[in-house]
Amino acid sequence: MANMKNAKKKIKTIAKEKELNNVYKSSMRTAMKNVEKAVAAKDTEKAKEALGIAIKRIDKAGSKGIVHSNFVARNKSRLTKKVNEME
Repeated sequence: MANMKNAKKKIKTIAKEKELNNVYKSSMRTAMKNVEKAVAAKDTEKAKEALGIAIKRIDKAGSKGIVHSNFVARNKSRLTKKVNEME
């Protein structure tokens, strides 16, 4: 356990940041899963709508530094390719 006052404050700050990061990461993963489900169900309209949401969430997590920029590019490309192949 931290003894110094600033270290105790930092522990609280880190906990808050971690909680926020988990919110961004989990919402991103859920959005990605929704695209996968729509593609599996062959629902083109729903897949396109879910793709827009997923790309927004992936970009948000990338801009916050929660995920790596290569992860962002790879997953946006992969999901877009899957939706485009449905047509």
